[in-house]
Amino acid sequence: MPTPDPDVVLIGGGIMSAHLGVMLKRLDPRLSIEVYEAASELARESSDGWNNAGTGHAGLCELNYTPPPAVAGAPVDVTKAVEIFTRFEQSRQFWSYAVAHGLAPRPAEWIRAVPHLSFVRGDANIAFLRARHAALSAHSFFRTMEFTAERDVLHRWAPLLVEGRAAEPIAATKIDAGTDVNFGELSRRLLAWLGAQEGCRVFTGHRVTHLRRASEGWGLVVRHAESGESRPVRARFVFIGAGGGTLPLLQASGLPVARGLGAFPIAGQWLVCENPAVVARHFAKAYGPPPPDSGALGGPHLDVRHLHGKRVLLFGPFATWTTKFLHGTGRVTDLPASLRTGNLATLLRAGLHNRVLVRFLVRQALQSLECRLRALREFYPEARAADWRLVDAGIRVQALKKADAGRLYFGTEVVTAPNRTLAALLGASPGASVSAHIALQIIQTCFPEKLRASDGYACMKAMIPTFDTDLGQPAAASDYARRSAEIDDLLQLRITNTSG
Repeated sequence: MPTPDPDVVLIGGGIMSAHLGVMLKRLDPRLSIEVYEAASELARESSDGWNNAGTGHAGLCELNYTPPPAVAGAPVDVTKAVEIFTRFEQSRQFWSYAVAHGLAPRPAEWIRAVPHLSFVRGDANIAFLRARHAALSAHSFFRTMEFTAERDVLHRWAPLLVEGRAAEPIAATKIDAGTDVNFGELSRRLLAWLGAQEGCRVFTGHRVTHLRRASEGWGLVVRHAESGESRPVRARFVFIGAGGGTLPLLQASGLPVARGLGAFPIAGQWLVCENPAVVARHFAKAYGPPPPDSGALGGPHLDVRHLHGKRVLLFGPFATWTTKFLHGTGRVTDLPASLRTGNLATLLRAGLHNRVLVRFLVRQALQSLECRLRALREFYPEARAADWRLVDAGIRVQALKKADAGRLYFGTEVVTAPNRTLAALLGASPGASVSAHIALQIIQTCFPEKLRASDGYACMKAMIPTFDTDLGQPAAASDYARRSAEIDDLLQLRITNTSG
């Protein structure tokens, strides 16, 4: 039976709830915590290995984190890349703590060292990539990044990108310090530890259908998927980390942030190759520039993944149309049901302000398989159709806020209730990669008393040693190499195959 009136309820059994729940329980073992996941299994939505690229986002290869300068010849702004790197470093610190303390054992089964490449074609893109490399490699975080425009070097790094290619200018950067992360497997291990602790329960097949203010905290209604039975639950603090399921719960909460809040779902698809002869010849995550009309959705990439005990290649993602907010438990009525008189104008304004992006998404959704294969061959010229199949990926639900006046901000954002008894997560990439930073942000905002206590502060320093330090500052960054090597040892991160 569920614990009566838990202190904390976490809605959604994915990477965010896993991190926040474990951190809170380590900070205060007396807390009672319940996790509710609507699906029959944990971490099967955006956290699942098939539903994301598994890239440990650290600004190493993602070109959209370092946009080209508006003025030709100006230095490339690497501020965003450094920010993402420092946040991912907090995740690595927490994961190494989790391994050392038995919270997420056998790291080789959920994280691996994989080189990260940025790959471009054409003289203009090569000039940008060279300038980007110069700006990034000047920082201690990226000092091991290599640049080349030599085909023989590129062939050693990633032969599939070179073989069969016409005589066009190409170049790439490579850094071996990248990672491939199975966020679904990591989530399940953290939640397994949490569910085994006194006062904690993790439920699958339970959907939170309503949320309302209570005299102290929040009242929820939880429905069991199989029986259809509903029951009330009360909690002093609620975190909504339900991915696409966050919007309707925020709307039910009556919080000011929900006024005029809308959402637009963007489904994804991958081309997947499981032919061992092909997969064995590519050992990297290779990112290209984002299409000019795609907004900040990110660029296409050819990735090696380790899923269900074997290596596969993924290419994409390709956007497609859906009205569902969740991949597994969503309904085609999710988008229509989210419409209110207060948010219709928000959605219409976003569509008008982003007509180019809307046209891009429509074109993507209408692409034939042959069109998608042509996009693949821009990366891998000798790709054979027989080696690839199209699979559905996760659903990214873009939050649309009335205050943004139609402008889209892709990324991850935490919103909180004024009395700090509720927090909700909006957004997508680089979400999972910076989950420790997000959990820390929620704790600092909603549970500051846990960190003010001397034992709480020491506990957080053990989990994330740099939680109160700006790693981007030179004095702190100088210690990065030593600490990083210790983390690599704990996470068993070693490049074991660079060419297949």
